[in-house]
Amino acid sequence: MIDVMNMFKARMYMKRNEPFLYSWHAYVGYELDLFKAFERPMSKFDVADAYQLDENLLDQWVSVGLSIGHLKEAGRGRYKISHAWKLPKPKGNYSSGVLLKEMMELHIPTLLSYPEMMRKQSRNHFDEEKHAPTVAETSRLLEVLALPKMSKKIRENDCKTVLDIGCGEAGYIQKLAERFPNTEFTGIEISPAVTEKAQENTRDNENITIENADLWNYHPEKQQDMVMMNNVIHYIDLEKRQELFTELASWLNDGGILSVVTPIAGSVEDPPFANVFNSFFSSFDNLYRLPTRDELAEWGEEAGLEMLGIKTVIKEGSWYIAQYQKRG
Repeated sequence: MIDVMNMFKARMYMKRNEPFLYSWHAYVGYELDLFKAFERPMSKFDVADAYQLDENLLDQWVSVGLSIGHLKEAGRGRYKISHAWKLPKPKGNYSSGVLLKEMMELHIPTLLSYPEMMRKQSRNHFDEEKHAPTVAETSRLLEVLALPKMSKKIRENDCKTVLDIGCGEAGYIQKLAERFPNTEFTGIEISPAVTEKAQENTRDNENITIENADLWNYHPEKQQDMVMMNNVIHYIDLEKRQELFTELASWLNDGGILSVVTPIAGSVEDPPFANVFNSFFSSFDNLYRLPTRDELAEWGEEAGLEMLGIKTVIKEGSWYIAQYQKRG
């Protein structure tokens, strides 16, 4: 009886982990541009030769792809992608593959280190320079969904000055600057490498200024009509978050808008990944747990900001946009 139950449990865990194979296969295909390689019928040998890859490992990747439906046989020992709409686009095309990359290279390894951290009662350390480019790419993907909500507030409030805190590669403000050519946009970014990339991306935008700056050592030269803070709160110590909201409110003109994109701590009713997200952030000694809805409302209220609403960006990842207006 015990052996039967053990076998049942083992099979159950294997079955539940089958979805991981789809993510793993898609991640490898994205990272090595293999889906692009197999857009038309190709042999494994030709792809391995062209991309300088281990042919035996590529053979295994193709076999998995056939079994899960990412690839299909095309005759004469050749293969091509199947159901392309399910697969991530190549790099540099606002691909969903960047989410897979962040999950596979950062989130999953961190969660797998939980036993060691719990035994040693220690935390990992988030390497900003190592992971900043991937995180910045993820932010660029999120901007596609959050951008319309930001545009609406700029238009409704006729914002002439907009400041983006932690601007990443400047994806948000570059698109907004093109939509609102008469508005001045400023972006600050703490990572020198990402700042350089943002400056390169926006060199042709006359209404954008990018600065390499630490939030806590920065103060804008003039009051702003809108301040955006995207994917930053989890870098801020819990004890400093009220201070941060109060400081940002002081940078706004009366009636100015504070727009915050952030994951929010999940509840038992939320999708499982929303709760796992908090486990990830809690694994680092220089990252902090996610805010709750009540905390976001409280911090705004204490800073003299009226909460305009919290809207969904990506429910499965617990990403939301909270917007406030400074009381006149």
